[in-house]
Amino acid sequence: MSLQKDRAWKLYLSLPILSWALYDFANTIFSSNITTIFFPFYLQEVIGANESLDQIASSFISYANAAASFLLVLFSPLFGVLIDRSGKKKAYIIPFTLITVLCTILMGVFGMTEFSYTLFGLPAGLVYVILLFIMAKFFYHSSLIFYDTMISDLGTGKQIPLISGFGVAVGYVGTLVGLSVYLYVGDSGFHKAFIPTALLFLVFSLPLFFFVKEKPLAGKPEKTGFFDGYREIIRTFKEIRTYKAVFLFMIAYFFLNDAIATAVAMMAVYSKAIVGFSSGEFILLYLVSTVASIAGSFLFGYITKASGTKKSIMYVGIILVIALAFAAFAVNAAMFWVAGSLFGVSLGAMWVTSRTFIVELTPENKRGQFFGLFAFSGKVSSIAGPLLYGTITLVLADYGDLASRIAIGSLMILAGIGLAVHMFVPDNEA
Repeated sequence: MSLQKDRAWKLYLSLPILSWALYDFANTIFSSNITTIFFPFYLQEVIGANESLDQIASSFISYANAAASFLLVLFSPLFGVLIDRSGKKKAYIIPFTLITVLCTILMGVFGMTEFSYTLFGLPAGLVYVILLFIMAKFFYHSSLIFYDTMISDLGTGKQIPLISGFGVAVGYVGTLVGLSVYLYVGDSGFHKAFIPTALLFLVFSLPLFFFVKEKPLAGKPEKTGFFDGYREIIRTFKEIRTYKAVFLFMIAYFFLNDAIATAVAMMAVYSKAIVGFSSGEFILLYLVSTVASIAGSFLFGYITKASGTKKSIMYVGIILVIALAFAAFAVNAAMFWVAGSLFGVSLGAMWVTSRTFIVELTPENKRGQFFGLFAFSGKVSSIAGPLLYGTITLVLADYGDLASRIAIGSLMILAGIGLAVHMFVPDNEA
């Protein structure tokens, strides 16, 4: 047993795998600071003034996330085809990361700039920050398609669950580092978090840029035209009927990811509106949730290895439904603490188990294409979930906090559908 642990730590601390994991560290700083915390806080600070306006702010957040996801729906299938045809991943990760960093820096610049005119009846600075957020999130998630596929270059089939768990755990440690920005920002002027977050993202991305090598593609790379990629995707959709397990899991993942992505985007403003958390209290809750994510990602790396990936995903989905139930019916801070902790476990574990299951179920020569398809499924769901949430809060804005409770409750139904479909996924089809 001790020998196995030593081998695991040697695997984790090898330069390519550690460098790959540090990119998870870097991109999780962006995800937590921008998507989950400070961008929603910024919108609530600029727009919200009472219960009704808080719901309007929630709608803005939801629709901005949906817009970024819509762009990903258009381009993510092409990215998967590019991986399979060229074998290149870093050639896309690096520029996409740099564009994300630039957009996030500009969010900070426009957030602190006073403009003498308005756009669409809104302060010009607010409009520019929202548009830059949409661009930043699009390029951030685009880089992850290439990054996730890179895991198959780093180890054997038995090592991949451990590597995946290690990467997610290191990523959530990055969250703890990213939250140190709060010490600089405080309880107002949340736009001040954007530039430091961009710089942290850049710095911790550098090891992957320099120290991770990709496996060269066997044979001569194919020339890929823009529309050729979409023709290939259409062919893949026609072929997918022969891959029953992959097809069913993609449907299940659609609904599970729908619930997770929407909850991640909305949890900051939800906790403030429903439970009355201050910014500092939410940061503390997020820290606890992050520790739970670290524990969950490590734990489910081993649970997946011992119990199988299909069962592990079922366990994760059940935990997610319980977490959403606690959030929807929370009547005090203690219930929301339970919700945040359970959600943290499910969030960390879902990344570990889903990435592993995709590798198990897909043929190697189409792996990049299937990762692109799963990104496609995930991003379509990332349109549907925020649109559903934002529409509920917009339509029911006059009902105040009840609108947010109904919106978060709708995510329980989506997660339940995902679990029901997942039960029918064969786990022995590769």
